Amino acid sequence: MKRYLSSTAAALAIALAFPSAHADETTADSKRFTAERVFDIEYATDPQISPDAKSILYVRHSMDKMKDRDTGHLWVINTETGTQRPLLGAEGSAGAPRWSPDGSRVLYTSTAKGKPELKVVYMDTGLSHALAQLPKSPSGATWSPDGRHIAFSMFVPGEKPGFATPPKAPEGAEWSDPVKVIDDLTFRFDGQGYLEDGATHVFVLPAEGGTPRQVTQGDADLSGPAWLDNDTLLVSGNQAEDRDMDPVESEIYAVELSDLSIRPLTSRNGPDHSPVPSPDGQMIAFRGYDDEEKSYQQNNLYLMAADGSNVRELAPDFPGSPSQIEWAPDGKSLYVLFEDHGVLTLNETDLQGRMTQVATGIGGTSIGRPYAGGSFSVARDGRREQIAYTAGFSDRPSEIAAIRSDGREGRVLTDLNSDVLPYLDMAPLEELKVASSHDGREIEAWVALPPDFEANGSFPLILEIHGGPFSMYGPFFASEIQRYAAEGYVTVYVNPRGSTGYGEEFAQAIDRAYPGHDYDDLMSVVDDLVARNYVDPDRLFVTGGSGGGILTAWIVTRTDRFAAAASVKPVINWMTMAMASDISQYVRRHWIREDPWTNPEAFLSLSPISYVDQIVTPTLVMVGEEDWRTPAWEAEQFYTALKMNDVETALIRVPGASHYIAGRPSRLIAKTDNIMGWFAKFDPAKSESKSGTDE
Repeated sequence: MKRYLSSTAAALAIALAFPSAHADETTADSKRFTAERVFDIEYATDPQISPDAKSILYVRHSMDKMKDRDTGHLWVINTETGTQRPLLGAEGSAGAPRWSPDGSRVLYTSTAKGKPELKVVYMDTGLSHALAQLPKSPSGATWSPDGRHIAFSMFVPGEKPGFATPPKAPEGAEWSDPVKVIDDLTFRFDGQGYLEDGATHVFVLPAEGGTPRQVTQGDADLSGPAWLDNDTLLVSGNQAEDRDMDPVESEIYAVELSDLSIRPLTSRNGPDHSPVPSPDGQMIAFRGYDDEEKSYQQNNLYLMAADGSNVRELAPDFPGSPSQIEWAPDGKSLYVLFEDHGVLTLNETDLQGRMTQVATGIGGTSIGRPYAGGSFSVARDGRREQIAYTAGFSDRPSEIAAIRSDGREGRVLTDLNSDVLPYLDMAPLEELKVASSHDGREIEAWVALPPDFEANGSFPLILEIHGGPFSMYGPFFASEIQRYAAEGYVTVYVNPRGSTGYGEEFAQAIDRAYPGHDYDDLMSVVDDLVARNYVDPDRLFVTGGSGGGILTAWIVTRTDRFAAAASVKPVINWMTMAMASDISQYVRRHWIREDPWTNPEAFLSLSPISYVDQIVTPTLVMVGEEDWRTPAWEAEQFYTALKMNDVETALIRVPGASHYIAGRPSRLIAKTDNIMGWFAKFDPAKSESKSGTDE
C-alpha cells in the first residue's frame, strides 16, 4: 500500500518557524477543511507556453463568494525567474489563452461586459481590444500560421420548423407564447436546455478585428478549426443525412478559404476528429477508431498526408487512449497525453511509434471529485522542447509545472493555495490494490483518512463511486473527498472495471453488463478496509453521482450492509434513459444495442427500478432540476418506488443545476453536507450516542 506524502509539509514547517495570524488558530474546527473552505480554493488550468519558451500563460481560477462562481483570470509566468503577474485587469472572467505564432499577441475569450467576447492583448503594451461583436459564444479560436487571421466556431441560428402561421395579436394583447415545433431527434442537451434550431459553424476574421466571415454552411455542425496552411482549414463534423442516428460518427474535412469548397479527408465508419497539422503542413495527426457499436472504444492515434492519403495508425500496440496530441516544433515527433492508472501521463513518440515518457502525475483540475483532468503545451527554446503542464497533487489542486522534453529539470512554478491549505489538517491518501472477488482482477483505489485516524475499527466509511462510467479517479485533491474526511469519514474511491486508464479490455468488461461485476470490485475494496480494521463494519455508507449514482442504487438492491446510501443523479431505468435523455440514441445504439419496444428486458434487467422491492437501506436521492443527461424523472422514479416500498428516503432537487451539480461552490457544499447529514441520521454510533444522552 502506498501513502501519498503531503506537499504542504515544508510550507507547514515554515509556518511554524515564522509565526503568522494563522498560528493563533488553535481550535480543531479552525484546522478542518470546513464547508466555507471550498470558497478559498484556487487552481490552475490551460497552460500555454510562448513560442520562445520564456513565458507560460495560464488560467488562474478562484471562487467568487459573492457571485457563487468559479472565475478565471489570465496570469503569465517568467520561466527563467519563476515570477508571475496578472496579464489583464480584474474585470470579468477570461480564458482559453493562445499565443500568436510570433509571441507578440495573445488571443483569449472574455465575459468582462456580461457577454461573450473574443479579444487580443498586445504583450508589449498590455492593451487589448475586442475583435468583433459576436451574437453567440465563440469556441476553439486559433491563429493562422502567419498570424494574420483567426478561426473559431460559433452557433448559427436556423429556421424554426412549423406547420401554421399564427394570426397577429392585437397591440397590447396578452396572448400565450407560440407553440414550439420540434423535429430533431436530439432537441435538448445538458447544460443548454432545449436547443435552438441551427448549427455550429466555423468563422474567420482578421487578427486586427472586423466582421467574421462564415466559412462553413449547412444543417450539420462543423467545428474544431485547425489551420492546415494560411488558406486551408480543417474542421470536424458529420454531414451524413442520418447523422442523428449515428451519434459518434464524424469526419475530418478540408475547407478552402478561397472558394469555401469543402472535401472530406476521412471516410471510414467511425469517428475521426481533432486534426493537428504538422508544422510544415505536410501531415495531419488525428484521433479516432473503427466503430464497433460498443458502449466504449478507445481513441487511436493516426497520421495521414495533408490530402487525406496514406492513413496509418501510429503505435498500434500502445495500450493508452490519447486525449491530447501536439507536434514537436520541428515536426519530427508528437507529444501524447493519455490516462494511465489514475493519472495522466505525457509521452513523446517518433513517427515510427516509438514512445518515451516525459512526465506523469498530470491532473488536478477537477476540483469537486478526483477525476484526472489536465493539459499541456510545448515550445522550443533553441536547444530542445520545453513542456508546460498542469501538475496534480493529493493535498492541493492543480499547479503549473514545466519540464524538458527529456524528462529533466522538472519544476512546479505556482503555489496557489499556500495561504490556506498548509494551515489545515488535510486528509492524507493511501493507495490500495485489491483483487476482485469476482475474477481476481486487480482493482485500484485510494482512501482518504481523517486527521485523527487510527486503525481501530471505529471509523465510519464512505464509498464514493465515480461517474462515466468510462472515466477514472486518481490520487488528486478533491473538495468533496476532503470534506468527507474532515468530518471523520474514512473515504475510499475506486476505479472498478469499466474505468478508463487500464486498457480497452478493462473498460469494455462492462459492455452490455453495466451494472454488473463492478459491484464485486467495489465490495472487495470495502471488505479489504474492514479487514484492515480501518472502519467499523456497522458504519458503512455509499454514494456516487451519475454512473456512481446508478451503482449506488444497484448496490442497495444487492446488499443491506450499508447503513445508508445517497444516489446522486442516477440512471434508474434504462428504458426511459434510452427514450428521453440527451444521449438517448447513444444508449440505444451503443449501450444496450436493442430497441426498448421489442426487447424491454434487455433494458430492465440492468435497471435498479426492476429490483426496488429488494432494497431496505435508507436511500437519499439527489438530482439537478435542469439535468438532461440523467433527467430528474430518473431520480423521481427511484424516490417514488422507494416510498411505495416503505423504504426510508428523501428527494433533493437542486434548483438551476444541470448534470454537473457542483458547478457552483454553494451547490458543492449543499451536495456534500446534505449527504453527510443523511448518513449521520442513520449512523448507528451516533444513534447510540444520542440514546445514551437521552437516558
